Amino acid sequence: MKKRRDEPEAFSISFLDVITCGFGAIILLLMIAKTGTSEVLEAVPTYLTGMVRDLQTQLFEIRGEARVLNRELTAKQEQVSEWKERVARLQAELGSTRKRSEALQQDASVNTIISGELELAVQRMSEDMKRLAAQDRSVDSTLVGGIPVDSEYIIFIIDTSGSMQQLNWNRMIQTLTTTLDIYPQVKGLQIMSDMGDYMFSQYRRKWVPDTPGRRRAIVNLMRNWAPFSNSSPVEGITEAIRHFYDPNKKISIYVFGDDFTGSSISTVVDTVNRLNPKDENGRPQIRIHAVGFPMPANAPVRAQQANRRFAALMREISRQNEGTLVGLN
Repeated sequence: MKKRRDEPEAFSISFLDVITCGFGAIILLLMIAKTGTSEVLEAVPTYLTGMVRDLQTQLFEIRGEARVLNRELTAKQEQVSEWKERVARLQAELGSTRKRSEALQQDASVNTIISGELELAVQRMSEDMKRLAAQDRSVDSTLVGGIPVDSEYIIFIIDTSGSMQQLNWNRMIQTLTTTLDIYPQVKGLQIMSDMGDYMFSQYRRKWVPDTPGRRRAIVNLMRNWAPFSNSSPVEGITEAIRHFYDPNKKISIYVFGDDFTGSSISTVVDTVNRLNPKDENGRPQIRIHAVGFPMPANAPVRAQQANRRFAALMREISRQNEGTLVGLN
């Protein structure tokens, strides 16, 4: 039979727990009570701090310079765009000038013929006058090329529309010059657009003195004169008659144009007859002549119709106002 052990053990489990906890508490107190400074593993040199500050300063300066350069680049790009637009406009003007030059060269021969015919008519005028006077004493002897030139005051109404500017402008200037040459000296003249705008604003609704210098100025200014036009001579004719009608003056109006876009021809004719009444002999106070310029054969149908309507309008106005319509081919 096994012998029972009743003797107490020298160290029990509870005693070991108490001893362990005591040692742990002592170690914890030692750790808390430690007041020494931490050891620096590696010190950062002071000169590196200065380098970082310098680099930051340089970075800010570079960013500022970059913004300035970006603004300058934007300004240069805008300037380049403006120059490109200007070059495009100049190229367009150059093309237009070349076209006008070509048209002038093409029309040179025609204008030479017209000038020659007018000069020939002037040379033969005296002989024709004598011959016609022998046949009929009542025939007017003041005709040149079929146009009466007995007026002392003349008004030119010029169509400044795009078709005239592009197709007939140089020819119109030469025709204007030739017409002025028919009148060596007049008491007054005036230049108006088909809208009634005056070339010389200081002489608005007043007669322009006729001098050689003034005639040269008219031709020179006409080369670049381009006021707005609605392709209808009605406004210019009515403005001229309303403000220059004078029963004591011999006045002629010359209308240069190539189209009429108004709605009614008869209405215009009636308006002109009302503004330019006949005297007791049935003659109007103001003569109205017209020079019709051609439209190219390849022009749009609408332009061809407007050209024919201008001819029809001015034919009737000239007929009823003792004028002459000259159609150029």
